[in-house]
Amino acid sequence: MVDPLCNYNVLESIFSYLELNDLNRCSQVCKSWYHFLNDENSDVWRWHCLRKLPKEAVKSDLLSSVTTYKTKLRAYLHAWSPNDCSRNVYVKPNGFTLHRNPVAQSTDAARGKIGFRHGRHAWEVIWEGPLGTVAVIGISTKEAALQCHGYVALLGSDDQSWGWNLVENHLLHNGDTQGSYPLLNNAPKYQVGERIRVILDCDDNTLSFEKNYEFLGVAFRGLPDKKLYPTVSAVYGNTEVSMVYLGTPLDG
Repeated sequence: MVDPLCNYNVLESIFSYLELNDLNRCSQVCKSWYHFLNDENSDVWRWHCLRKLPKEAVKSDLLSSVTTYKTKLRAYLHAWSPNDCSRNVYVKPNGFTLHRNPVAQSTDAARGKIGFRHGRHAWEVIWEGPLGTVAVIGISTKEAALQCHGYVALLGSDDQSWGWNLVENHLLHNGDTQGSYPLLNNAPKYQVGERIRVILDCDDNTLSFEKNYEFLGVAFRGLPDKKLYPTVSAVYGNTEVSMVYLGTPLDG
């Protein structure tokens, strides 16, 4: 039992100053602390969210799919890595959107901060600028290249990456086209601004996609037992791509 003197306001004040790893440990101390920290919209998570996230991101419609302070914070911690991207790419001040500089004859990619090897994970990708001749979303290992010469489908060009080229509706892996996707007659092309949900199932070793809340089918099977990262590759100058991590996907 929590001491009666250690009331809600005192706990709130203490937890607001702890690091996130410490909060996870605190949630395992007792049921009272677990339930206290399980409120994802509590002032504790609000404080951490406002302290770590850029103000423009908190107020933006970009995070409309993550509705609590805790899930917004989690999405930020999973966003594009400014340290794991092509030299021709930078992450904008909002922390969620990458910008590709207008460099000729180059294809450039970026990975998320956190990779996955276990469990099921979902994130949204929003292409907010022109696609150009090649625009690929998917996953890669740390071994996959993040920059190459020319305008090519970089993501999916080797055995360490898997991608969906939104321009041609083709799946790509190991330098080969793995077929059309989605498997629909006259499948519509991606429209700038649409949200695509990427679903990585590390337990079933599959990668799937959804668009406009419609499941498009399994794109890749037999993924390796390696840590896999959200990844995109782009060729168009000044195009921008945002990524919002959602957590465990909901079935149905």
